[in-house]
Amino acid sequence: MSVQEVPKNLKPHLQAPSLFGFGQGKLVTILIMALLFMLPMIAWWMGNKFYLDFSVRIICLAIAAVSLNLILGFGGLVSFGHAAFIGIGAYAVGIPAYHGYESAWLHFPLAVGLAGLFALVTGAISLRTKGVYFIMITMAFAQMAYYFFLSLEEYGGDDGMTLWSRSDFGLINISDGLTFFLLCYSVLAICIYLTFRIVNSRFGMVLRGCNSNEPRMKALGYNTYLYRLTAYVISGAMCGLAGALIANLQDFITADTMTWTRSGELMFMVILGGAGSIFGPVFGAVAFLLIEEVLSAFTIYWALPFGILLILSVLFIKGGVNGLILRGWKS
Repeated sequence: MSVQEVPKNLKPHLQAPSLFGFGQGKLVTILIMALLFMLPMIAWWMGNKFYLDFSVRIICLAIAAVSLNLILGFGGLVSFGHAAFIGIGAYAVGIPAYHGYESAWLHFPLAVGLAGLFALVTGAISLRTKGVYFIMITMAFAQMAYYFFLSLEEYGGDDGMTLWSRSDFGLINISDGLTFFLLCYSVLAICIYLTFRIVNSRFGMVLRGCNSNEPRMKALGYNTYLYRLTAYVISGAMCGLAGALIANLQDFITADTMTWTRSGELMFMVILGGAGSIFGPVFGAVAFLLIEEVLSAFTIYWALPFGILLILSVLFIKGGVNGLILRGWKS
């Protein structure tokens, strides 16, 4: 489908998103991604494990935010259960490791496959609803998954389970902090590029058309349900991969990562960074975790000012951090 085949009122929404942005904003995006790469390297060189792990945590959550942005920012699907995929990916690492299977070549494909399968089953049901009903049913499925893993006493139950060693890649030792960072950063780069290629493909154009005017896309002959379900499965599988990385980072797995509040945090990251932009979720994850870290250093009641800042940013910063960067350089 070409843009010319789409009704005029859809054309503005189907312009191809740029990978790095435009003009000088492109330079800022590249600079931020370079800093996200260099600062952990400096932390490793200085022997500061806290800042290295903090940087890796930002990257892992950025992967999850990028996956949510595919369906939220480009597909218009407000999922309040996305954190379930993180938990499924984490337990896909923890449970085999508990039984002595520590191969990363098992853990990571299993995390992607199980998260994708859960997305397929739940998405097939959820996508038959719309609006607030879709929000509630995705949250309900996530809570079902949460209580399921919470009930598994053999795997820690509500106490969680410890991962005694990281996944084994064989020749690649991800127990080394720098190696694990490079792995996570590479996965983030691949996920960003994959999202870029998807949303600029014919499939992505139809997906964005569904977000803009679904009845019109149906009238043009597209099976919008199938397109959205496919995007939902891709998003879930990508988020499951983030969950596998988070499990290896924390060396601890708990069902608490699957609660609806965690899904809300992912949604805030996407909106704060700029929903519907390629790098917006990355900027949102960086801003979200940095603000959280700074405020928590000043007061134990950091959640109140943090919530106010998030509300103000959503209300007054159009396009999130990504939009702020582009407008700042244009002016």
